[in-house]
Amino acid sequence: MTTDPLVVFTPSGKRGHFPVGTPILTAARQLGVDLDSVCGGRGICSKCQITPSYGEFPKHGVTVSEGALSEWNAVEQRYDDKRGLKPGRRLGCQASVQGDVVIDVPPESQVHRQVVRKAAAARAITMDPATRLYFVVVEEPDMHSPTGDLERLERALREQWDIEAVTADLTLMSKLQPVLRKGKWEVTVALHKGHKDSVARIVEIWPGLHEGGLYGLAIDLGSTTIAAHLTDLETGEVKASSGLMNPQIRFGEDLMSRVSYSMMNPGGDQEMTKAVREAINDLVTSIAEEAGIDASLIVETVFVCNPVMHHLLLGLDPVELGQAPFALATSESMSLPARDMDLTTMNPRAQVYILPCIAGHVGADCAAVALSEEPGKSQDLVLIVDVGTNAEILLGNTSRVLACSSPTGPAFEGAQISSGQRAAPGAIERIEIDPVTKEPRFRVIGSDKWSDEDGFDQEIATTGITGICGSGIIEAVAEMRIAGLLDEGGLIGSAEQTGTARCVPEGRTHAYLIHDASAEGGPRITVTQGDIRAIQLAKSALYAGARLLMDEMNVEKVDRVVLAGAFGAHISTKHAMVLGMIPDAPLEKVSSAGNAAGTGARIALCNIGSRAEIERVVREITKIETAIEPKFQDHFVAANAIPHKTDPFPELALVVTLPNPSFNTGGETEAGGGRRRRRRG
Repeated sequence: MTTDPLVVFTPSGKRGHFPVGTPILTAARQLGVDLDSVCGGRGICSKCQITPSYGEFPKHGVTVSEGALSEWNAVEQRYDDKRGLKPGRRLGCQASVQGDVVIDVPPESQVHRQVVRKAAAARAITMDPATRLYFVVVEEPDMHSPTGDLERLERALREQWDIEAVTADLTLMSKLQPVLRKGKWEVTVALHKGHKDSVARIVEIWPGLHEGGLYGLAIDLGSTTIAAHLTDLETGEVKASSGLMNPQIRFGEDLMSRVSYSMMNPGGDQEMTKAVREAINDLVTSIAEEAGIDASLIVETVFVCNPVMHHLLLGLDPVELGQAPFALATSESMSLPARDMDLTTMNPRAQVYILPCIAGHVGADCAAVALSEEPGKSQDLVLIVDVGTNAEILLGNTSRVLACSSPTGPAFEGAQISSGQRAAPGAIERIEIDPVTKEPRFRVIGSDKWSDEDGFDQEIATTGITGICGSGIIEAVAEMRIAGLLDEGGLIGSAEQTGTARCVPEGRTHAYLIHDASAEGGPRITVTQGDIRAIQLAKSALYAGARLLMDEMNVEKVDRVVLAGAFGAHISTKHAMVLGMIPDAPLEKVSSAGNAAGTGARIALCNIGSRAEIERVVREITKIETAIEPKFQDHFVAANAIPHKTDPFPELALVVTLPNPSFNTGGETEAGGGRRRRRRG
């Protein structure tokens, strides 16, 4: 067994052992990690910047000491002096392996940067924002009426807009008098008054009539990605949507890994809080640049996030969320100044609103989905699944709404998959396998053509074919099951059993070859037995959570299913059904809501009445704790089969028939045999 140090790269999850002295850039290239470099490792281009992480990482099974990388050298110092490196950053071409280490590759160092696919959905929202613009004419000062400028501004607001009282902090007061005089006593003020506030707060003031707009951010802070929608607070129009990877991934891909990091590394929670706040500051700057506005015009932000992200955003140690009874520091909504959270790149007096959490494992993101999709107003029984690293599930109608979370892990995001990667140009996102020839055809992000269509090679010439993302691996596993390459238990057959040389030996198991460019120095993309198991675990957790809610509701089927989240919006409903990710339902009753959590955040940003509404609604939602429900394990084990061990899935049988476990060696079975796809109509 090798004694060479272990190098783990995040967010890809790729790992390998390398001799002491191996440059990080070399290790990345040998593992196929997406780390950029154009200068030949001379420390000139700076594209190979990496961030090492230190401490105990139970998820990765390593403890990283301070000497895990070689010491800072003269090349790095020269670059830092000339152009500057962010604190904690190293150059991958200069830092070499000295011991076990966890290396984060930041987005700007990735050749194929992730496409954060959380676009804003079109939605009619009644505009009633907490922050509004008011133009007023202020009475000039008079020696015979010795009142202050703020008091006369307050009087103008009362007389001209029926606003009884206002407050202003010291940073606003310092610019009040110059602005009043520059505007010749005509000014525009931005007033913030939350749904629980008795007095409005002046957050900004401009001379004359301000026509430069007023903006807010709706931010969905996820375990894997941070997505933001820059919204016009006067019209509700989304001016720009942008996102980036959550840098906390380097501390752990899933929530419990981050809780463990906090438990085992004193100050670890503060590290993660700092990392995510810096990322949000960067996101604010970039989205303002994208929209062509001054970031100081962003005066309000609404956050939705799961409980662990909620605590780490606020600077609260999440350790209690890692153990029963999973107590939150607070489950109530929060309103506070952005500067209290070190959010410094927006307006210095910007205000933050964070939606309430439902329970210890069901957070403000689930509350936002409930606000957007309104299951409590549904006449039919609707199952809403927000698919992500930690899935939130709602089941309800006008009589009752239930909620739970399910630890699906990062496999659906392409992590822990042998050829997996985040959704980026060049990643396989769609795949079909011919049930007769067993030959695959696929599409990659960045091209609308299938791999067997004319012009495909030209369209992907720039990006190449780099790996497979979450939606791609879901379709690949489902297609393998449909084509008879995979049995009910998830076992990949041999070439002899399946009738195709694409099923290749890999140790004691087999893998299915999708694409092989190794002869040209490109990647060899396969679906391995380990990949199948990772998807089985993820989909079983998702299905078991849904079934647990159905048990509590005492129903055997639901009327319709809504898939939410960026991932939910990009997976095929048919393939999700083939895998058994969701309970059986007519395919026409399975729909996508897009980024429902982000939509809920926008609703709360644009309408303060909705904040009071969701605060009321969450108190009426019944929380089911999967961690302590005995039936969860039973459902989980049964759901390991593809699509399921015991559930009949009659609706699925109308759309597709699945091969029996003997790998196409004969016959068809009722509601599941045979090897050819059957399509209704």
